[in-house]
Amino acid sequence: MRVLVVQNYDNTGLGQVGAALAEAGADLDLRLPYKGDPLPDDAAGHDAMVVLGGGQNALADDDYPYFPALLELTRDFADKDRAVLGICLGSQLVARAFGGENRIGGANEFGWRGVSLTPDAKADPVLGALPEKFPIFQWHDDTFVLPENAVRLAGNDVAENQAFRVGRAVYGFQFHFEADRPMVQDWSTSFAPTIAARHPDWAGKLDGEMARNGPDADAAGLAIARAWVATI
Repeated sequence: MRVLVVQNYDNTGLGQVGAALAEAGADLDLRLPYKGDPLPDDAAGHDAMVVLGGGQNALADDDYPYFPALLELTRDFADKDRAVLGICLGSQLVARAFGGENRIGGANEFGWRGVSLTPDAKADPVLGALPEKFPIFQWHDDTFVLPENAVRLAGNDVAENQAFRVGRAVYGFQFHFEADRPMVQDWSTSFAPTIAARHPDWAGKLDGEMARNGPDADAAGLAIARAWVATI
């Protein structure tokens, strides 16, 4: 199992997705195109692709000129029936790749927030075993309108489209299910100035929020990660 991992921003690792891929014995091919790494021309050399998050928006082609090629690559993975996973910015790029409308701003969430599954999620191979509602880590300002051929799988009051599927195994997740408690702790340190500028009370709230929401969120996130890996 060879998995292409597209990282779009510093310090945005695989987290629980990495744990699930390691359990499956996957061979990871990590590319950092924002630092100049080339993307593959097509999906032929990989069984699946993960597109991670970042602080930029999904329409920032001028600053991230590899975005159009990444959209084309995403469509090629889908055409070849190979699994794709987009998280946060990655989900917004997956939506864009299939004709969804990106909406910049107006959907601000940070911290653990509740999401609810849709009726369609009950029969979904990745989300079907999850509780109908669960807390999960969020960090985004933007959202999107679903592509016409997408199945909506989860939402909440801030972002109606929190998870969706296109075809058999192309998934977008607005929420950071990969971010378990150690990753959130690391982000809270690594991005402390950025977080403090917008959420000055976060450092004081972190331990309590982590204790209250972390166990359920981590369990849900690992279940999603393992179930997606099973689609590869």
